[in-house]
Amino acid sequence: MKVLITGATGFVGSHLSELLIRKGYEVRALVRRSSNMQWIRDLNLECVYGSLDDPDSLKNAVKDVDYVFHVAGVTKAADAITYVKGNYEGTRNLVQAVLNRGKSVKRFVLVSSQAAAGPGSSIEPIDEEASPRPLTDYGHSKLMAENYVRSMADRLPVTIVRPPAVFGPRDTDVLDFFKTVKLGLIPRIGGSDKYVSLIYVKDLVRGIWLAGTRAKAIGKTYFIANPRPYSWTQMAELALKIFNKKGIPIRIPVLLLKGVALVSESWAQFSGKTTILNRQKVIEMKQNFWVCSPRRAKQDLRFEAKYSLEDSFKETIDWYKEKGWL
Repeated sequence: MKVLITGATGFVGSHLSELLIRKGYEVRALVRRSSNMQWIRDLNLECVYGSLDDPDSLKNAVKDVDYVFHVAGVTKAADAITYVKGNYEGTRNLVQAVLNRGKSVKRFVLVSSQAAAGPGSSIEPIDEEASPRPLTDYGHSKLMAENYVRSMADRLPVTIVRPPAVFGPRDTDVLDFFKTVKLGLIPRIGGSDKYVSLIYVKDLVRGIWLAGTRAKAIGKTYFIANPRPYSWTQMAELALKIFNKKGIPIRIPVLLLKGVALVSESWAQFSGKTTILNRQKVIEMKQNFWVCSPRRAKQDLRFEAKYSLEDSFKETIDWYKEKGWL
């Protein structure tokens, strides 16, 4: 079986590529000529050069593949238009390329985000039937992509996966949290602790594979997550245990965070580089409950996270140390 993976050079996509190769799939990666190949350079896969914003370049990418795992997306941008182009229009172009080839695939999997669904209002996890309420341009663009893919369900066997916060080796976003904790600080935003659902990247890519290959998943959306939500304080305390350090709580006022985000945005605009910390990110960070339920994935796919939070944190921290990132 031959699969196409977009975003194969990235954090999640590179782990998914490794998993599918181990399982005997022929993997084709859609890459830009400017892509950093460091995570897939030594993998036994085929690279096809192209871009999601160039429909003509997608013809060779989708040729003869049995499965499409669409992992690529824009997670950091300066404006809403860039998110829409990267997440919605890119998805639309890829779907159309598959449809135009004249032969359907066994499955088209869109890797979306919990941001498309939005946060919950309590510790009770939301499920896939909850009405979406994205808070940011990123979340809205991901929901647009989801809605488009669903609209094609009568012409294409589709499945949507919504990961929550993802961490693991090669990730650069949650790395900042570990750096803060290593200093002996337990960050707390605003006046209350925040709860989130998490997924270790190795568990996530297994869930994506299951969602993409099980017949029962056709036409459905899944949260792939650890069943237990954690507060950032609980996560910090666990990381401190691994670091063999003690920590002190530090309250970060939302107003201060907004100020830092504004400075970060200004610097990004001046330098021409995107930043993960901006005012829209603060909107997400100040929510109390980013908690979702993996119940449907367990029922349909028999998916359960294999890694405990302690084991996955330790494996991630050890990898960061080995690479000199931490």
